[in-house]
Amino acid sequence: MPATPADKSEPPAHPSRPPGTFRVGSIAGSDVLVTSSWFLVAALIAFTVAPRIEQVQPGLGFWKYVAGFVFAVVLYLSVLLHEASHALMAKRYGFAVSSITLHFLGGMTEIDGAARRPRQEFMIAVVGPLTSLAVGLAAVGLWFITPDGLVQVAVEALAGANLLIGILNLVPGLPLDGGRVLKAAVWGASGNEHRATIVAGWGGRIAALLLLLWPWVQYEVFDVPPTLFDYLLVLVLGAFLWTGATAAMTHARLRRRLPHLIARPLARRTLTVPEDLPLAEAIRRARDQDAGSIVTVTGSGRVTGIVNEAAVQATPDERRPWIAVSAVARSLEDELTLPADIAGEDLIVALSRRPSEEYLLVEDSGEIFGVLATSDVDRAFRESRH
Repeated sequence: MPATPADKSEPPAHPSRPPGTFRVGSIAGSDVLVTSSWFLVAALIAFTVAPRIEQVQPGLGFWKYVAGFVFAVVLYLSVLLHEASHALMAKRYGFAVSSITLHFLGGMTEIDGAARRPRQEFMIAVVGPLTSLAVGLAAVGLWFITPDGLVQVAVEALAGANLLIGILNLVPGLPLDGGRVLKAAVWGASGNEHRATIVAGWGGRIAALLLLLWPWVQYEVFDVPPTLFDYLLVLVLGAFLWTGATAAMTHARLRRRLPHLIARPLARRTLTVPEDLPLAEAIRRARDQDAGSIVTVTGSGRVTGIVNEAAVQATPDERRPWIAVSAVARSLEDELTLPADIAGEDLIVALSRRPSEEYLLVEDSGEIFGVLATSDVDRAFRESRH
């Protein structure tokens, strides 16, 4: 996730929402989104708790499903509280939070940037499960003073669900919060963030495999025959844990190679030419001066564009003497100008923020250092594996 400083005066810009999501509000300037899959889970919860509602309040008929749906909403409000605690803690450390999304497996908080220290990783991760446990314990206390009936059933289920969410989220494996807690501990002990992510990723994979044994435990230990739903649930949750852990490990391996990406040595020597110079002449001058890129400038020396290598190659030789070099140059926008010393994750974030084939590198003084081609960055990234 790209690291950008939090804006204290207005929420982060959201050019578009993920497909299949609906905005239902905001918390501390961050959008709260609900996926379309949530309605399926809400219906499933309503049908699951309907028999219990019928037992407590007979004769409700169809309204027992409405009451079950209301409970699903209350349950996900507690999930929202869990995710909001992540968001508020991240904002406290100066990170921008793009959105909070409620989906069929719970919730997700999209934080713009990665923790810079183990303590940040620990605090942002652990506050979510602690919030769920606090809600669960509060509901347990409330249960003793709630009169019999539907409200007591709701409080009872809210207590059980939040305690379960809090405990399960502390399982030490990514992508769960407990995995991030484990990552913070290993990171703090070893000083190596990438190694910590790999360890926590393996924790998530082991948790996924152990979860698949639950139907067997359910039958052998608790003498409860597993249903088809039990098998489907552990398969879905196991796949979620395994894929999330694998993605985190892959991302860690990629980030390990990022420090090798330094813009300055990858830059191509640059020739500056007038905008109206014939393309053929610009190419001749670049070859004479052994320049790997061409930048167009005005008469006063202001840079206006970067000549696109692909556009030059697509222009027939016989046309090159008759067209101006500016015809194959891309206008120089602000985000196409990067500091010459940019490197690592900052470099990748800059390239992803404004995709282009070439970027102008400048010194702190404003002097042109060279042109950085995306193809050269890609090649350096591939070679960094060896």
